[in-house]
Amino acid sequence: MRPLTEEETRVMFEKIAKYIGENLQLLVDRPDGTYCFRLHNDRVYYVSEKILKLAANISGDKLYKVWIKPGAEQSFLYGNHVLKSGLGRITENTSQYQGVVVYSMADIPLGFGVAAKSTQDCRKVDPMAIVVFHQANTGEY
Repeated sequence: MRPLTEEETRVMFEKIAKYIGENLQLLVDRPDGTYCFRLHNDRVYYVSEKILKLAANISGDKLYKVWIKPGAEQSFLYGNHVLKSGLGRITENTSQYQGVVVYSMADIPLGFGVAAKSTQDCRKVDPMAIVVFHQANTGEY
């Protein structure tokens, strides 16, 4: 995740101004803290500097990840839990009730959840069993 260049910032503000007009100033000058724009994998994120500093302390290899099949993505994004039938892959040695990051099979982060089953339990459960409890997704946080 990196800061935007001046050219990227200009283009982004022009696009946002088409939608929110003069309210763009309210997006930049907020009384509740400092917010910034960051680019990650061709997406621009609007995040508070406080959260950005906290997120920088978490290394990517320490995250537990779950990948869901394309047919289960929309269901997850509508707020439903992930079923075994929609599970594509899961990080080895994920324990039950461990926080996980939910990805599409194309490695696009979709949201967060809690593992309802451990990796070993996921291999032998019923296809309609819940394996990840929905916490938040890209439309909510």
